[in-house]
Amino acid sequence: MTARTVAAEEDGRGMQVGRAQQGLRELILAGDLPPGKRVSEPAMVDRLGVSRTPVRLALERLAREGLVTPGASGGFVVRAFTAADLADGIEVRGTLEGLAARLAAERRPTAADLAPLRACVADLDRVVAPPTLSEADFDAYVRLNAFFHEELVRLAGSGVVARAIEQASAQPFAGPSAFVRLHATEPAGRDTLVVAQEQHRLLLDAITRGQGARAEALAAEHARVAQRRLGAALADRDRLDGLPGGSLLRLAAGKRA
Repeated sequence: MTARTVAAEEDGRGMQVGRAQQGLRELILAGDLPPGKRVSEPAMVDRLGVSRTPVRLALERLAREGLVTPGASGGFVVRAFTAADLADGIEVRGTLEGLAARLAAERRPTAADLAPLRACVADLDRVVAPPTLSEADFDAYVRLNAFFHEELVRLAGSGVVARAIEQASAQPFAGPSAFVRLHATEPAGRDTLVVAQEQHRLLLDAITRGQGARAEALAAEHARVAQRRLGAALADRDRLDGLPGGSLLRLAAGKRA
């Protein structure tokens, strides 16, 4: 077997693991695999259309993300989350993005480096400008907001920080756009986006000026907008259940995991 053949097989196996991981995550967040349910590897082989080894490796990755835990009798069980777990996940992401913002500012990026982030902020300004936002506006905000946070990580120039943020953001409701659709088209939803967008502008300014400490504080505070959205979500459980991952929340589950 040639080195090229081995590499091709490894690439193919890696793609299968990634496909299985994404498929399992979607099933869990959609509530098709509820908290406390043991994940059957043979059933997932049939459902996802991959072999058993990629399913097992995908479950091990999801265990590192925290979506499943090892079962007492082997295998993996879908994990339940408390409100405190969700708050901690958001706080961790905010802290890590604060680090990314500081590193980005300290690198003193050039105008060319900042051009995509600057264009993104301008596009976000246009999205939140109307007094009433449509569903399409919220869709655009989610897409642009994801790009803003990706650019923030890119500008930090650290693979270690990027991987840590990716893992933190994989937690239920920890991602930067997790609650955007909770009150879509309502005045409160638009007001929240306006506040978040002002923080985007301030973050861009701090990074442009090389103000690391200011950028770090702004990014951490930016994540606290999501903390406030979490509070609103917990007060509106029917809508929360309709969001991806809502079925994983167990309000009476007690201590942080």
